[in-house]
Amino acid sequence: MKRELISNGNPLEDIIGFSRAVKVGSFISVGGTAPVDENGKTVGIGDVKAQTRKCIEIIKAALEQAGSGLEDVVRTRIILTDIDDWKSVIEVRSGYFKKIKPVDTIMQVSRFVNPEWLIEIEADAIISEK
Repeated sequence: MKRELISNGNPLEDIIGFSRAVKVGSFISVGGTAPVDENGKTVGIGDVKAQTRKCIEIIKAALEQAGSGLEDVVRTRIILTDIDDWKSVIEVRSGYFKKIKPVDTIMQVSRFVNPEWLIEIEADAIISEK
């Protein structure tokens, strides 16, 4: 099967060797998505809801670039630096996924590479036959 690399222009993609997403056949995997703008600056410092929205919007753009969309998401992984933020995050997440109900995992890590980040989100999607 053809392997398609989805980029969002992050300069670290070539330095580190990663893609925003990888599409193989009808499967798309979106890697850990941090709350950063197009200039690499953190969005919503101290605001987990704003950071959650930004992560999901980045995931949405990657999926659309791969010929898919949020409606094809089958799994999300919410990674937090403070597990007590989970209710706020799920409140935002439900605005995007309440109808399609993908499976979900929520976990806590001690920190991210950027201490301003409160969250990263991963997602997997399978393109539906239209």
